Amino acid sequence: MLVVRNVCEDDIESLFELIQQSEFGLTTLKIERDKLRSRIENSVFGFGRDVKRPGGEPYVFVMEDMASGQIVGTSAIYSKVGGYEPFYTYVIKPSIHESKELDIRKEVQVLHLCEEHDGPSEIGSLFLSPDYWGHGHGRTLSLARFLYMAEFPERFESEVIAEMRGVVDSDGKSPLWAALGSHFFQIGLPKADTLTSKSKKFIADLMPRHPIYIPLLPEEAREVIGKVHRNTEPAMAVLKSEGFAFRDRVDIFDGGPALHCDVAEIRSVRQSRRGSVGSVEDSVAESEDVLISNALGDFRCCRGRVSWDEQDGTAVIDRVTSLQLNLKVGSPIRTTPVKAAG
Repeated sequence: MLVVRNVCEDDIESLFELIQQSEFGLTTLKIERDKLRSRIENSVFGFGRDVKRPGGEPYVFVMEDMASGQIVGTSAIYSKVGGYEPFYTYVIKPSIHESKELDIRKEVQVLHLCEEHDGPSEIGSLFLSPDYWGHGHGRTLSLARFLYMAEFPERFESEVIAEMRGVVDSDGKSPLWAALGSHFFQIGLPKADTLTSKSKKFIADLMPRHPIYIPLLPEEAREVIGKVHRNTEPAMAVLKSEGFAFRDRVDIFDGGPALHCDVAEIRSVRQSRRGSVGSVEDSVAESEDVLISNALGDFRCCRGRVSWDEQDGTAVIDRVTSLQLNLKVGSPIRTTPVKAAG
């Protein structure tokens, strides 16, 4: 069984080994061991705090193969973007150019630099070991975060975004960076991406503040604006099925799209159901495939089957699920369908 749970400080070595497999473009995972250790420590502190409103805490999750004890995946929620370190994106807006004399009216798409200091929550840092691709494991790793957000809404903003990896090759070469960013930063995209994990001041110092007219960019750069890396397509499909949508915001480096959704409108949040465990049985009668969480601060989530008693609102679960999620009769439980009905 695969279980998604809070990261703990003892996970540092296993998690660091896992993220070494990640490809270029997953900026939040291309970090040094000390930076990862600090993030884990901040996450453990955040999970343990009595939080009343989001303050930028990182909530890091890991997926553990319970049979081997191996960490095979990770994902995260950042409770708020912006603040002291602003959140930068390009917003695509139309610019109208008109000449009555020539009877010409032209709408041109323009990139406007947006700097946010009071931004939404963000999901990110999603990576699953290639050995575990398929069988819905990536969907489980992604959606487990939404059960945590459903249980603890006070920890997050009302809106959440997901920055998707743009079109970048294995050597860190990006058509948009070559056409735009490289002229101002005079360093390669890999180094610029690495620097953002330490400080974003260099962006404020060097990024052009004037609008960028998209038609003036080379064709290969224009074509990747708002597009994702081929390996990111499944993750984007999952988020779109959950209600996330593109709202004309793209990454300033590689042009990857930022997807947005109100937390209350996320499909797995809307369709989640909360109650308590009524009984634990050897097996559960045929029911739909769901994600099951223990609805606790010491968060644990897995995929399985639950039978709800419609009269008293309690749930029947099997013994394996009970053991893996630390559930017993009377424990709080929250579930959501793995996929939307129909």
